[in-house]
Amino acid sequence: MSMVDAPIDERWPFRAWLLAGLGAAIGISAWLLLTGGDGWRYSEDPVRISGATFLVVGGIMFGFVVERRRLAWAALFALASGIIVASVAYWSGGPDQWTDLVRWRLASAGLAIAIAAPLFQVARDQGRWRLPYEEVHRHAWTNVVMWGVAWLFVGVVWLLTFLLAALFDLIGIELLKDVIDEGWFAHLLTGAAFGGAIGLLREWERIVGALRRVVTAGLSVLAPVLGTALLIFLAALPFTGLEPLWEATKSTTPILLSCVIGALVLANAVIGDSPEDEAGQTPLRFGAIALAAVLLPLAIIAAISTGLRIDQYGLTPDRLWAVVFTGIATAWGLAYLVALARRRRAWAEAARPANLRLAIGLCALALLLSTPLLSFGAISARDQLARLESGRTSLERFDWAALRFEFGPAGRRALERLKASDSAAVRIKAAEALAATDRWALAEKARTVDARRGFAERVTVFPARTALPPELIDAITRHSQCGAKVDVETCVVRYEPASDRAVLVHLAKQCTECPPTVTPLRQLPSGSWGQDNEQIQPRPSTEEEKRAVARRRAAALRGEIEVRAVERSQVFVGGEPIGQAFE
Repeated sequence: MSMVDAPIDERWPFRAWLLAGLGAAIGISAWLLLTGGDGWRYSEDPVRISGATFLVVGGIMFGFVVERRRLAWAALFALASGIIVASVAYWSGGPDQWTDLVRWRLASAGLAIAIAAPLFQVARDQGRWRLPYEEVHRHAWTNVVMWGVAWLFVGVVWLLTFLLAALFDLIGIELLKDVIDEGWFAHLLTGAAFGGAIGLLREWERIVGALRRVVTAGLSVLAPVLGTALLIFLAALPFTGLEPLWEATKSTTPILLSCVIGALVLANAVIGDSPEDEAGQTPLRFGAIALAAVLLPLAIIAAISTGLRIDQYGLTPDRLWAVVFTGIATAWGLAYLVALARRRRAWAEAARPANLRLAIGLCALALLLSTPLLSFGAISARDQLARLESGRTSLERFDWAALRFEFGPAGRRALERLKASDSAAVRIKAAEALAATDRWALAEKARTVDARRGFAERVTVFPARTALPPELIDAITRHSQCGAKVDVETCVVRYEPASDRAVLVHLAKQCTECPPTVTPLRQLPSGSWGQDNEQIQPRPSTEEEKRAVARRRAAALRGEIEVRAVERSQVFVGGEPIGQAFE
């Protein structure tokens, strides 16, 4: 018997009060662990952080899965969930050591328990480890809806609290306003509101079920839109080729994988959890078929994109995560394509059990990825060192900032090894990276060196053969398109030797009718250079304006650029200037 169809005598009205109290207790306990009772200042002690994580994650999962019957099962599941995520937090050290690698591990642990929750809920209801797809699918979507609605309720509670505080403040009662400013109150109120919301929603399963059907029905309407767009995208590739995908952006893989996730969500919104729940409208059904058909091609293109990046620049933790995601997307795409080939318009009957098997596999994989058993940082560090030692990556192109700040302890160990290298240049670079405390400052330093090296290819300087101050070069490459690809902009700089003024002119190569963009530059007292406001002109609309733009572009390329003093007028009242200067 599903919870949606549970008789009224199986309801548990006390659950909302139980979870509200539990949420408040967990909020206060987490605050005490994180701050030691000292206001808003959070501890960086891994033990305290992992303890707070255990309480919060365990409490949330208990709220989602608790039932009056088999209460011990729910407690054990919540305990296991809290231990898993808390262990990842403990292994990761303090927040100052948390890189994207750690955040992905935490996300993997969260994904694992999120997938495990509906599986457990079905087993709890059945009293045995039997997993009918209809029940798993219903619980999964219900959990997602409850999560969103619960946080919406928390937001409403906070708005009401602020309103009441302002109301009582009007008559001089500032108690509630003062309490809101206390660090413990935010944790207590949020925990109580979230726990109470989950408890209430669990008692209103029929309403939540109706809301779930509204959400899935709304999403299913988008299936034909996304399906048609993705089919057109794939149909256009034979004519455009894949090269534009690699040239347009470095985010090809994330964009494609986002499309895969969207296609999966919308396709499953259409097919539902059973043949009776499947959308009946023909456009929606064909939209789902289109989405199922494009999954594998999109996943393969994403895999090619990831492979090209790895071949060009080697392994990094982010690229290894991309390999994992493309592998998951490929598995789902292959399963759906097989279902389409075998069952055609009845493909959903084969896709539903495939969803369940793949979800169980994904849960196990996510759990593995959350542990230190598989270290993407160590794998990446070994690969990057091999590329550097073999000469595939030059010393100048080597990403020292990534090795120092993104590869975790394995990256720092690799830098220690390079610090003992036979090459003096390598030893200096490794020592600089180890001594760095700011990832962006180290990366900016490397980027500045690279930008200076290619500056002559991107920028024409007038008078000819004039040497620009290094600080001026840095300002130009850091704050303008002149630090980007050569084929994007033509850049012209007018600078008189020893002057404290310069003029930078951008000329868009791909738009010959676009007027030049002029940026005055001035040397600051500190010796660095800053930019004044860019002088952006409107695009010409008449033939005379177009001819004027052509003359200005040609003059800029000849170096006919100068700064003239212009006399302007301004209103003074009582000797004080008023408003802006005017002609």
